[in-house]
Amino acid sequence: MAEDILLNKGSKEEQYQTLYPQVAALLEGEPSLIANLANMAAALKEQFGWLWVGFYLVMKDELVLGPFQGPVACTRIQKGRGVCGSAWASAKTLIVDDVEKFPGHIACSSLSRSEIVIPLLSNGEVWGVLDADSSSLSDFNKTDSIWLEKFVQLITVEEA
Repeated sequence: MAEDILLNKGSKEEQYQTLYPQVAALLEGEPSLIANLANMAAALKEQFGWLWVGFYLVMKDELVLGPFQGPVACTRIQKGRGVCGSAWASAKTLIVDDVEKFPGHIACSSLSRSEIVIPLLSNGEVWGVLDADSSSLSDFNKTDSIWLEKFVQLITVEEA
C-alpha cells in the first residue's frame, strides 16, 4: 500500500493539525519501533523542511543515533552533553533559539542554527529523544513543543 502525506502550507498550527492524524494513522497497528520512528521523522521533515529531524535512543549510558532525515549526524551523545543530552538529563523539552549560544552545543552540522529536543518517556524514564534542527534562528516555539510532545506520545517503547 502506498503511503502519502498530505502537506499543508498554512500556519504552523494548521500544519500540525493536518499532519498529526496522518502520522497517527500511519503508525497505527505497526509494531516496529524502527519503522515508526523512521516514518515520523520523514513526515516531519517533509512537512516542515527542517534541516534535520530524527531520534536518538538511550542505550546503556549514552544516546545512540536512530532513524533520521537530513545530513549525517553525531552517532553517540553523552547524558547532559549538548541539547539532546541536556533534554535527556532533565527529561524536559528544550528549545534553543541560537545553538551557538547554548553551552556545550554539539555541532553535528555547521548549518544548524536553532533546535528543539523532545524526550521520549515511559513510566517517567527517558528512553530516547526526538531532535529537530533548523538552518534558521528561532525557528521553534511553544506551538512546536506542544505538538511534538503529542507526536512522540504516538510511539511506545514496548514496540519491537
